[in-house]
Amino acid sequence: MAKQKYSEHYQALVDMGSNGIRLSISDLSPLSARVMPTIYQDRCGISLYDAQYQNGKKVPIAQSIIDDVLKTLLRFKRTCEDYRVPQENIRIVATEATRNAINSTAFRQQIEDATTWKVEMLAKEDEGRIGAMGVASSFVNIRGLVMDLGGGSVQMTWMISENGVVKTSPKGSVSFPYGAAAMMRRLDEAGVEGHESLRREMSANFEKALQDLDIPESLTQMADEAGGWVLYLSGGGFRGWGYILMSLHSVNPYPIPIINGFRVPRTSFLPNVEEYSDPKTTFRISSRRASQVPAVTFLIKALAQSIPSISYIHFAQGGIREGLLFSSLPSDVRARHPLLTATQPYAPPSTPSLFRLLRDSIPPPRQYDSSEDPPTLLTSHDFHISVVHLLYAHASYPKDISAAAALRSTTTGILGNAHGLSHTDRALLALVMCERWGGELSPTDEQYLSKMQELAGPQASWWAKYIGRVASGIAELFPAGVLTEREAVGVSVVSEWSVAEETDEKKVIEFTISHELEELDSAVEVWRHGMEKVGKKKNWIGGRGGWGMKVVTNVMRR
Repeated sequence: MAKQKYSEHYQALVDMGSNGIRLSISDLSPLSARVMPTIYQDRCGISLYDAQYQNGKKVPIAQSIIDDVLKTLLRFKRTCEDYRVPQENIRIVATEATRNAINSTAFRQQIEDATTWKVEMLAKEDEGRIGAMGVASSFVNIRGLVMDLGGGSVQMTWMISENGVVKTSPKGSVSFPYGAAAMMRRLDEAGVEGHESLRREMSANFEKALQDLDIPESLTQMADEAGGWVLYLSGGGFRGWGYILMSLHSVNPYPIPIINGFRVPRTSFLPNVEEYSDPKTTFRISSRRASQVPAVTFLIKALAQSIPSISYIHFAQGGIREGLLFSSLPSDVRARHPLLTATQPYAPPSTPSLFRLLRDSIPPPRQYDSSEDPPTLLTSHDFHISVVHLLYAHASYPKDISAAAALRSTTTGILGNAHGLSHTDRALLALVMCERWGGELSPTDEQYLSKMQELAGPQASWWAKYIGRVASGIAELFPAGVLTEREAVGVSVVSEWSVAEETDEKKVIEFTISHELEELDSAVEVWRHGMEKVGKKKNWIGGRGGWGMKVVTNVMRR
């Protein structure tokens, strides 16, 4: 077998958490660093938290458990060697379970003797700060409260993350002994009769934390105007809860099986879990995580009691791994939109010229009535550049599956592992790229398309279809993504609202292609015809009675 290619940008991290020990190898090459691509990951399900309790009493970590940990770490070390990770780029960090172990010092010394790796102990404050950075890596911007639920504790702070600059409470994060595993033990010790007293204790501590964190006035004002706080949740216990909410979602089956970027309103955050039959049958819920559902439910209800004004909840994949890596990146790298970074490897040579054509194909926003305008994401510079980057990504696929591959590219395809994308990003980009390749799908893929459209909503779905048809026409004109200087100035597009042709039902878009190149006549005609088709009522989202707009097309030879 050939040796793995050495990379000075490979970073290996061993995270010794309360519920498991994880190895990740990431590639922080400059062009891809923002999405922190994972080259390899592994997990050993040793619970260092559970290992310290017997019959309700705290005990040292047993030597048999330590031996299992050492075997796991030696296997991880061999993997790092196989991937040729530079020795100075390997870190092993430990959190609360190791920090609070009775025999912590001896445990860590055995690790160093066996592996030569010196364990970095994260202080309670650092653990919260780094976890918060992991959450920051999971979204483009953040303004709200952040919580990270581990096995032994849960951390809370506030965060404002914009343009690569991350601000959190100067007091760090507040840590509570309410981790998923810890809560199972507390509930068991309290008994049913003690549950109410425990809930009051937790609610009081959460309320006090909100006062102690020195939340900026701007965040408080935003919460008041938005009808409540936005919560960003990370950690295995919260992610397990997110997967349960996915299974209960009104769009069923939910089409994006990725927890990062999943969002629900408060009304969906607190379903009647007592009626939820068997979490063990839910996707991505292990038997251990299923056993913790009652404890997590109890925590969430106490949280909702102390913070009654919650508007939306966002779930994040980011944790210690993502936080440590994201913290190491320059602010200008952190500021990049994850879509741009993830799609950059597929960028065609003439991206700037292709971008101008795509941008000019979207009618400008209307000041007097914007209710039917495309959603903000579909008009953003970063989104348009990302579409252009992907114009030819599936060119080598057979026509039978090119639209289907593009449709699934943001979930199980080429962008499936891109970190930091919201579900809105994934859904709308998938709908655009599916239409770019003609939108012809097999019956099974048609069902998946309908769920993506249901998730995005009819208005956003039609606009995505419109942009996809624009992208298809651009690619028809320039099949290699290369424009000569003559072509760059010789083809232009204007898209505007046609007041003269407005109907009682919808506004009308007038789409005009101007060019001076005779050899493009046939390709321009294909594009013109495709734009008219997308505006036909039978092609609206939901059919003739659904959502869409008429598109009037013109071709001008200069």
